[in-house]
Formats: sequence, structure tokens, C-alpha cells
Amino acid sequence: MDWQSGGEQPDSGVTGAVYGRTERRVAVATLLAAILLALTGSGVVLARSGSPSAPLDVAAPPPREAPRPPVPAAPAGDPLRVRIPAIGVVAPLTRLGLNPDRTLEVPSYDKAGWYTGASRPGDPGPSVIAAHVDSTTGPSVFYRLRDLSPGDVVHVDYRGGASVTFTVRRSESFPKASFPTAQVYGATAGSELRLITCDGTFDRRARSYRSNLVVWAGQEASPG
Repeated sequence: MDWQSGGEQPDSGVTGAVYGRTERRVAVATLLAAILLALTGSGVVLARSGSPSAPLDVAAPPPREAPRPPVPAAPAGDPLRVRIPAIGVVAPLTRLGLNPDRTLEVPSYDKAGWYTGASRPGDPGPSVIAAHVDSTTGPSVFYRLRDLSPGDVVHVDYRGGASVTFTVRRSESFPKASFPTAQVYGATAGSELRLITCDGTFDRRARSYRSNLVVWAGQEASPG
């Protein structure tokens, strides 16, 4: 049917096509907005790679540290005896303090001594046991201390049959002028033991050895 001039003209067809595309775009945009809103509301945010990512305002929890086994405490009272099977040592223990010049006291030649200014063997921190290497009459308590190897054990006995066991880790000799005071007496996290005796060449004028031998040992913590 032809439209006459002066009457209403039908759309040329171009305008109708534009309207159709616009409606489709609006529909697609509306659909995408609805999908994005649904995803955001569920707590999922799409990263640029298309994989889910955690919200930026939530920090990841720190890694959990494995619980450390507790350090056992020493039995009550003073330690009574030190035993070192690998070198045949069985010796009573006596208390040691400091000399006026702040050097460690020494026990008699037939005994070992534990330093009362440090931890008791088995308590947290370093404990110190010292003994002579020899005397004018022959070998003394720690004569074979140099023969200890990593893995050898040291037992410290208390009253009532209780004992504390340490495992040797290393040994080292130091000139007396360079004694490692901080390494020997410094704080430790666990229960540690230092065994000390004389070492090196003998200074006949000073009537003493020129070095000290230090053995480091540690107590294994009891299982949690």
C-alpha cells in the first residue's frame, strides 16, 4: 500500500533497526549487571585471569608454629654425682663458687664440681661441671675428657635415684686468655651442660696448663 503525500510517513526502516539494536544492548547490559551482582553478593570476585581471588581486606592467617616440647626441670636438691660411661668417669659432685679474682673455683682432685652461679644440671640454661685433668700423682677425674665424641652421654645423678642425661655435641680447646665466657655461661633456651678441664701444654713456671678444654652437651626435651 502506498502512502499518499501529506499523510503520515512510515519509518524509513533505518530508525527501526537502531531501536532494535539499542534494545538488545540494553538487554545484554542488564543481564551482565545481574550476573555480576549475583557473583559479588556471593563473596566471589573475578580476577583478571578469570580465577577467583580472595577479598583484599581479608588477611591470610599466619602459619602455625609447631608446639615446642617442654624443657624438663631438674630433680629437687643439689646434684650428687656425674657419670660418663664412654670414658669411665664416676665422680661425686661438690659445689663451686668464684675466687676473689672471679675465676671459677676448682674441686679437689678426686671430685668434680658444679658451679652454683649457673643453672643446676637439668634446669633451663647452661650448667657447668669442672674437674682436674691430672695431678702430681697421676690422672684425675677428667683425664680422658678429650676422648668424648658427639653422641656420648653424660649422666648427672640426684637424690632418690633421679638422674638427668645429656648428649655430647662438640668439644673445643681454648687458650686461657681467650676463654669463651659468653659461650659457656650465656643464656640458652634449653637445658645445656658444659664440662671443663685443663688442656694444652703445662706452664711449669705458673704451675698450670695454658688452655682449657670445653665440652658442650645438651639435654633432649621430653616428648610433649
